[in-house]
Amino acid sequence: MAQNPFDNDHKTFFALVNHELEYSLWPTFKSVPEGWTIAHGNPDGLSRSEVLDWIERTWSDLRPASLRMKQTSAEQSSRTVP
Repeated sequence: MAQNPFDNDHKTFFALVNHELEYSLWPTFKSVPEGWTIAHGNPDGLSRSEVLDWIERTWSDLRPASLRMKQTSAEQSSRTVP
């Protein structure tokens, strides 16, 4: 049975990021999908655990960026006194 490439501790990986500031573990042997860029691990990739540790430290708010901005705007509007 073939192993899932995302679970392989012997391969190298990148951390990808999209326009919503969402992160993903990505194997270096696969092409980076459209809409994503390499955020960490360039040029040759890093171990799976190094990339996952970096993502965990970096991506502290799992909400998409557009939702965070919308909620921040709503909170600021509700504090404004007419």
